[in-house]
Amino acid sequence: MPSRSIEVLANPADLFHAAAEEFIRAARDAIGAQGRFTVALSGGSTPKALYSLLATNYAGFAWNRIFLFFGDERHVPPTDADSNYRMVNESLLTKIAIPAENVFRVLAENPDAAAAATDYEAQLRRFFELPPELRPADRPGEFPRFDLILLGMGPDGHTASLFPDTAALDEQSRLVVANWVAKFNTHRITFTFPVLNRAAEVMFMASGADKADMLRQVLEGKNTPPFPSQRVQPSDGRLLWMLDEAAAAKLTL
Repeated sequence: MPSRSIEVLANPADLFHAAAEEFIRAARDAIGAQGRFTVALSGGSTPKALYSLLATNYAGFAWNRIFLFFGDERHVPPTDADSNYRMVNESLLTKIAIPAENVFRVLAENPDAAAAATDYEAQLRRFFELPPELRPADRPGEFPRFDLILLGMGPDGHTASLFPDTAALDEQSRLVVANWVAKFNTHRITFTFPVLNRAAEVMFMASGADKADMLRQVLEGKNTPPFPSQRVQPSDGRLLWMLDEAAAAKLTL
C-alpha cells in the first residue's frame, strides 16, 4: 500500500491555502533535488480556486523551473468553456511568468480524439525521455514519474477521466488514451492508471457536502469492483487526500 495521508481543513478557503502550500513545498523539493518540478494539473472548480491562489500568492515563484501537464482533457478546442486548458490558462497561466514551452496541453481540438491522445503520449515520451513506443518486456520502467499529480473525485467515484465501466480502466500499457464516456456521449482524453500510480506524489482535493457519501465509500469501503478513485495507489510515492470538513463529514477514520 502507498503512504496515504488524509488532511481535513475547516473550510474551502483553508483547503485551498493548504493545497497551495503543499504544491509549493513539493515544487521546492523537486527543484532542489533535480532542478525542475513536473506536475499534472486537473480540471474542475476546486483546483481552479487553487490555481487562482497560486497566481495571487506565488506569482514570483520560480515558474521557469516548473513544467505543467494535464491529467485529462475534454475533447474540445482550447477556447471552449469546457476546456481544462482554458480554465488553467485564465486562472493561472496568464498571471505568472512561465515560459510557453513549459506548458504541455492536449491538442484536443483535433477531431480525432484517439489521435490527440497518441500525440499527447508522444509529448510525454519525449519530455521524460522514454522510448517512442512501449515495449512490453520493459513496461515496469517505461512510465513517466511526475513529481506531483493533482486529482479530483467525481460524484460517481471517477478521477481524471477514468469513469466507472469505461474501457480505459483496463489499460496497462498506454500512457494516454481517448476514453469514450457514454453518459456524456463524448470522448475524454486521460492519463491511465499506470501513469497515475508511478507518481512521486498524488494529491486529491475534495470540497463540499455533496462529496461526503462517495468519499466514505472510496476511503473506507471495500467495493467490488473498486471505484476508479480507489485504484489510485502510487507504487512508490505518497497519496494525499486534502478535504474540507463538509466533504469529510461522514468519514469514521
